[in-house]
Amino acid sequence: MPELYDAILNGKAPAASEATRRALESGAAALDLVQQEMVPAMDEVGRRFECEEYFVPQLLLSARAMKAALQLIRPLLTAGGVPTAGRIAIGTVKGDLHDIGKNIVSAMLEGAGFEVLDLGTDVSPQAFVEAVRDRGAEIIGLSSLITVTMPAMRATIEALKAAGVRDRVAVMVGGAPVTQRFADEIGADAYSDNAASAVTVARRLLAARAAA
Repeated sequence: MPELYDAILNGKAPAASEATRRALESGAAALDLVQQEMVPAMDEVGRRFECEEYFVPQLLLSARAMKAALQLIRPLLTAGGVPTAGRIAIGTVKGDLHDIGKNIVSAMLEGAGFEVLDLGTDVSPQAFVEAVRDRGAEIIGLSSLITVTMPAMRATIEALKAAGVRDRVAVMVGGAPVTQRFADEIGADAYSDNAASAVTVARRLLAARAAA
């Protein structure tokens, strides 16, 4: 249904919700809407962001529109036992209360079909451990927006090791002060410098784990 694709692409949440409702009432399958309209729309949003055709405000509006559609679709997917692209636990690390970047990444991942466990801000290493051990997270996304909280990323990875679950999860890191070099130093599996590339990175991580 082109209306849903266009509503998400153009960041129109009420239109996205209405298009979803009409599509479902007309007999469209929830999974088809996700795979044929929502994921392609968010992929295009990500492409435009990386090409600097879209900026953070447009990204936020598209994410909001996608979430409006998901509110109607997610219960149907759950009831039908439809598998997700993967389960990701994401949060801003201990000591950091910034959430805008993390929220954008969460929305982009949801739009790409992932089940996102948003742990919020100021998340302790133990909370990430529990997300893997008790909730089956396949990827952990660690966000840090200020330099002084970056060591919490290392502490979280060490906590995963101490709990014996490090080999069960891939760790991706990001945030304004974070670099690929830092990610390598702390033993993260991947680094992403923006919300759009986070989707590509997450897909790559899960593909690598499936092939292992």
